[in-house]
Amino acid sequence: MANNVLLVDIGSTYTKVVAVDLDYPKILGTASAPTTAATNIREGLFEALKCLTEKTGTTSYAESYGSSSAAGGLKMVAIGLVPALTAKAGKMAALGAGAKVLKTFAYELAASEVDEIQQLEPDIILLCGGTDGGNKEVILRNAEHLAGLAGEFSVVVAGNKAAAKEAAEILEASGKQVRLCENVMPQYNCLNVEPAQAAIRNLFLEKIVQAKGLSEVQRFIGNPLLPTPRAVLQGAELLARGTAHQAGLGDLLVVDVGGATTDVYSMAEGAPASGVVLRGLQEPYAKRTVEGDLGLSHSARSTLEAVGRKKIAALTQLSEEEVEENLLLLEKEFSVSFSKEKEAVRNCLTYFAVKLATERHAGKIETIYTPCGPSFIQTGKDLTGIKTIIGTGGPLIYSSDPASLLAAARRSQEAALKPEGGSLYLDRSYIFAGMGLLSQKYPEEALALLKGELEWLG
Repeated sequence: MANNVLLVDIGSTYTKVVAVDLDYPKILGTASAPTTAATNIREGLFEALKCLTEKTGTTSYAESYGSSSAAGGLKMVAIGLVPALTAKAGKMAALGAGAKVLKTFAYELAASEVDEIQQLEPDIILLCGGTDGGNKEVILRNAEHLAGLAGEFSVVVAGNKAAAKEAAEILEASGKQVRLCENVMPQYNCLNVEPAQAAIRNLFLEKIVQAKGLSEVQRFIGNPLLPTPRAVLQGAELLARGTAHQAGLGDLLVVDVGGATTDVYSMAEGAPASGVVLRGLQEPYAKRTVEGDLGLSHSARSTLEAVGRKKIAALTQLSEEEVEENLLLLEKEFSVSFSKEKEAVRNCLTYFAVKLATERHAGKIETIYTPCGPSFIQTGKDLTGIKTIIGTGGPLIYSSDPASLLAAARRSQEAALKPEGGSLYLDRSYIFAGMGLLSQKYPEEALALLKGELEWLG
């Protein structure tokens, strides 16, 4: 057994396992197998472990840690008062906890919006609204609307402290599972997302793991599961900030292209340059966004629609019919070996998934003309100074030319404040989520492995 640790990530498409020897530290081996969410998730896990054992000869581990985004991951809806303030703060809290935010709502919910939430079938609803001392009526009315919904969803209440307890009582009276925590925005433009994120992660452990059929996996691992995006966020922040004994890489951007979504993580303050004024919320240093319409298997068709079929056909030099044929193959099954035509379509879609996801993640500058001359207004984060861009996820890892695809994260002609340049790296061994898991107890070893294993692309 020695001092070996097993790290497991159960993704929507593949289950990945990593074996680590902490004494050196070093990666003993990695393996993967298709995720078997449709039958029993354990089947895919044990197949991956079988492959890992064949590679490493290791059959037992001193400790195991795991994460999961299988079966749709952690699906959430966020509700706030003002779209650019408490509603946005709620969305940030949910994304930082590792959730997939299906939709964000603001103001008092209309009847049609209540029906839409019912149809979305979220696992958790984050109910915010009002700064402390501000509006109380909207969060109470929205609690009444949610109390009337059917379903097994839980509610995290994180709004105006003068109304939050009453809102929680309204929901509890209807039989809903409720977690009451501090306001996500106690003061205007002041974020306080950590308590809500902790509540969301606890609900993931208490309820969602059972609902997604992951309880057996958690018992096998022996430690609480994390949402996969949360594990990646922890790994990215560790790599950027470093530890007391090791320097990190500084500000960085991570792009994770998956089968269902493309997630982007930025570790940077993103403050405006001199002469530029920030409008709206100051976004967190560790920021995550998720694009549910950009992916390379489950979401391949919506990625195509976001780019345009004719454009993909022109760039790949295929007919629109050939593009459709290869798209059907991508939707049907992910594979690391494929025809020249399928690879062309897949690479093209991956390039645009990276490009569009990073554009949506980065801030923007708008020029406003006043009697005193032009003024420059920034919304979101300025990432132009980032010098490290890291790619992970199967579509990048298994590409024959990952550098050209990941280069789409750099700024070109678009208005988004993406990195102006920066070195490109690839998580070739697929260890980013695993190192985020390892960092919970062994941050020094996790950081050393991340810095040593990333492959420089240029």
